[in-house]
Amino acid sequence: MKLYLNDLGLLCATGSSKSDLLKRLLMGDRSGLVLSDTFGPTTIVGQITSELPLIDTQYSLYQCRNNQLLLAALSQIKATVNKMTAKFGNDRIGIVLGTSTSGVRNTELALDYLTKHGKLPEQFHYKQQQMGAGADFLSAYLGLTGPAYTISTACSSSGKAFASARRLIELNLCDAVIVGGADSLCSLTINGFSALESLSTGYCKPFGLHRNGINIGEAASLFVLSIDAGPVQLLGIGSSSDAYHFSAPDPSGKLVVRAMQQALTDADKKAHEVDYLNLHGTATLLNDAMESKAVNQLFSDKVAASSSKGMTGHTLGAAAALELGFCWM
Repeated sequence: MKLYLNDLGLLCATGSSKSDLLKRLLMGDRSGLVLSDTFGPTTIVGQITSELPLIDTQYSLYQCRNNQLLLAALSQIKATVNKMTAKFGNDRIGIVLGTSTSGVRNTELALDYLTKHGKLPEQFHYKQQQMGAGADFLSAYLGLTGPAYTISTACSSSGKAFASARRLIELNLCDAVIVGGADSLCSLTINGFSALESLSTGYCKPFGLHRNGINIGEAASLFVLSIDAGPVQLLGIGSSSDAYHFSAPDPSGKLVVRAMQQALTDADKKAHEVDYLNLHGTATLLNDAMESKAVNQLFSDKVAASSSKGMTGHTLGAAAALELGFCWM
């Protein structure tokens, strides 16, 4: 079965529209990375500064920045979603998202309010930070009744969402799926990576000789995947897990090679047919060493490769979908 990507909406610290974002990416623009002490230790973050759409009061249960990011990305693909809904029906459109923190920032602010006032703010609801909140929100907002759920597997979340979205269509549960991810800045993430001593002391340097850690960013990226012919075909997906260590990859990279080989086999492609790799490229010592070794094993030194995180920051659960969008553009 041939499946296609019909539309794309995305935003991150580098830009909030496809045209602006592409221009800045090609310029190597790092102006979206800014110094901040809002979320814990003073560090460089990739923060979206453009005005985000407001969530209507009838969806106040889902009021959080993460869902505002999703709504902004959705606004770029809304016409295509409406077209698919009219063609296939509300029950045949699915939603699969990836995230690592959802709206947990709302909980942080609510707990701060509790400390100061002895009670939680009236507008706070657990749904705002629940992992599945984004899929639930978009489903309610769009009036869709097809499968809607969220995957949270750290930085692979929105990448794995594509495998799930494809499966929904192959099982004839859906004709089209809104697929992607969103992650917003919060103290949990910043302090967590600080505790791991993984934050960069300056701008992150993916694959750089003097790299010393990551910059955290926020983003949302949404695609329409369907059986209708579109500008980009989804050819291959691969997945593996080395279960090597809680916060460090297997330095051999052998399971990463397996995942990439699975994707090539699935796509019926050979390594030499690939023109460009958008690498994970977190700018940590361990990831970049392992990843470059894995790529060299499969592709040798014959493929163009880079990491875009030096402009966006590491957008966690949204990273895979965001960077797939970059490849499309």
